[in-house]
Amino acid sequence: MAGALADAFLAGPWQSEALLEAAATVLGRRFRWVEPLVAAVLGAYRDAPTDRPRELAGFLAELDRLPPFRRVGVHRAIIRRRVAAPTRAVRMRWNAPRLDDLGVLADFLDLDDDMLDWFADRREINRHARDERLRHYRYTWLPHRLIEAPKPRLRSLQRRLLDEVLAVIPVHDRAHGFVPGRGVHTFAAGHAGRAVLVSLDLRSFFSGITAARVYRVFRQAGYPEPVAHTLTSIVTTRTPAHVLRRAPDARWAALLRQPHLPQGAPTSPALANLCAFRLDRRLTGLAERFDLHYSRYADDLAFSGALGVHRTDDLITYVRRIVVEEGFAVHPGKTRIRHRGDRQQLAGLVVNSRPAVPRADYDRLRATLHDAARNGLEAANREGHPDFAAHLAGRVAWTSHRHPVRAAKLQALLSAALEPQTSRLATLGGPDA
Repeated sequence: MAGALADAFLAGPWQSEALLEAAATVLGRRFRWVEPLVAAVLGAYRDAPTDRPRELAGFLAELDRLPPFRRVGVHRAIIRRRVAAPTRAVRMRWNAPRLDDLGVLADFLDLDDDMLDWFADRREINRHARDERLRHYRYTWLPHRLIEAPKPRLRSLQRRLLDEVLAVIPVHDRAHGFVPGRGVHTFAAGHAGRAVLVSLDLRSFFSGITAARVYRVFRQAGYPEPVAHTLTSIVTTRTPAHVLRRAPDARWAALLRQPHLPQGAPTSPALANLCAFRLDRRLTGLAERFDLHYSRYADDLAFSGALGVHRTDDLITYVRRIVVEEGFAVHPGKTRIRHRGDRQQLAGLVVNSRPAVPRADYDRLRATLHDAARNGLEAANREGHPDFAAHLAGRVAWTSHRHPVRAAKLQALLSAALEPQTSRLATLGGPDA
């Protein structure tokens, strides 16, 4: 009854007489309890909540339980006619594309209604189907995580949502992972040369983010409830039972059994950052209270500055409390406190003076490049990389980032490795050099 009345109210003008007529259409005649019901609705909603039909239905259902309405026989009324009302966005934020209803969303994704329903997986076929062809994801267990990789068609839909919807929603300025223009080096740079570095890891960063939190992101962007629900269904998943049987422990299985962000979907990193916005804001405020610098790279949290033992303990206590309040969890075995005399390392970079790849990694890369320059790429490719030249180029770029001396040495070795054999031998002084 509440849903039918909500739909009817939203189908016409947001005025008392129009709402009374809409109710009469649904119920077949006017009931005396409808007038105070309409008055209560107009008192609660100045404007029509065209983007929130479920919320309005919930409001009406709560009124239905109040004694004044129970006494006048609301429950004796019968729905005579349903009135369909398309939803409409009330206010779009951040210049995201306007998607007023499911028809517009289907057109935006170049799908018909049936295909939209299929990819939103409303019947949970992905979770229950025995035929692999009916599933939207492929699953690979790694030692500490499950990769849930969407199949090509779903991946292309998620990529479009990433590029055209999620990309325009701002993330917190202390988030550095999966953000254009930011990365590991910008994450580490603010912590270089500090007296104390405190780092913590978030546990189950993707799988711990529920569909309800993702839904709030789309609602905050301005999308109506049905659109936000469908978008959420496209970018979240529930892991099938046969995959959960291989989970390393019951905690993992419990997280993956619920709708969550799949690690492997192109939309998951951006959505994880958006779901962590309040976390970043609160941890930034906490860091300022302690006169520290804070930043986050995916599930890595880092704080640095001048800290005594007691203040360090207080900081970690407050961080853990905030993390839990924001729906995340700190990994119990991955909290590190490093002082200036220790090797302060973040996301693979040493930050005691300025962000740099550890010397041992640099030396190993030099040895590999020298081997490739002397003996050829194929002989040096002991790990069987499919494109060893590209692999080496990537490692050189990573290792020499903002280090011109390293860059010059490594680039010379890489160039020698990529030259024909006769040129390599000449460069290195001949076969017996």
